[in-house]
Amino acid sequence: MKLVGICTYQQLKTLRENIMLIKDWMAKDVLTVDENTSLMRATRVMKENNIRKLPVVSHGKLVGIISDRDVKDASPSKTTSLDIHELYYLLSEMKVKDVMTNDPIIMHGTDSLEKAALIMLDNKISGIPVLDDAGQIIGLLSETDVLLGFIHATGIKDGAIQYVFNLPDAPGSVTELVKVLRENNSRLISILTSYEDAGDGMKQVAIRVTVAKDMKPDELTKILSDKFELVFTATDDLEQLPHKSSH
Repeated sequence: MKLVGICTYQQLKTLRENIMLIKDWMAKDVLTVDENTSLMRATRVMKENNIRKLPVVSHGKLVGIISDRDVKDASPSKTTSLDIHELYYLLSEMKVKDVMTNDPIIMHGTDSLEKAALIMLDNKISGIPVLDDAGQIIGLLSETDVLLGFIHATGIKDGAIQYVFNLPDAPGSVTELVKVLRENNSRLISILTSYEDAGDGMKQVAIRVTVAKDMKPDELTKILSDKFELVFTATDDLEQLPHKSSH
């Protein structure tokens, strides 16, 4: 076996923090409903707990998932001629199993958050039940959980500066970049590599770093741009983030 490098404890710690597993981001206190629960009760559970999805079980095993969209689609139209008592009766008679999505996509806690994001995107779904090896529900992963994981991994909240470089697609090119950062007491927060946006024989590397207290960001940018092909740099302004109206 050929020795290609030595990884320090701090590097191992950083690697562990950057491995995004579903079990670290999913909601673990998951409410479920039995497949024979009335649609009215399931609706009440979602509304009272401010949730949009409920895993559906039968004899302790996952058999489906129901969302607020399923409930809305199954509910009578506002233009119906039924009176309020008839509506309540109808909803109380309808069962969760009548409107749920059967055999939902499932994942496991040791699956990666990136894989979950890809599955959600491909299937246009916003939540995935998470099971253990015995088939028991241990969590529910939402699109919000995925976003939180990616925000954490990028280090954007650490006030990090973003740099994008075109580097040679050769061993050691990223190592050289990291070496320059270390020489200038800058901390590497995250790193992503892409081959799609770079030219032949090149790779595009996006990093986020925090600068040493005794150095100005412009000084580090000058050093990096002199040594590497700098494509883009920016620091995100998080002071005045827009928020949706409460009305």
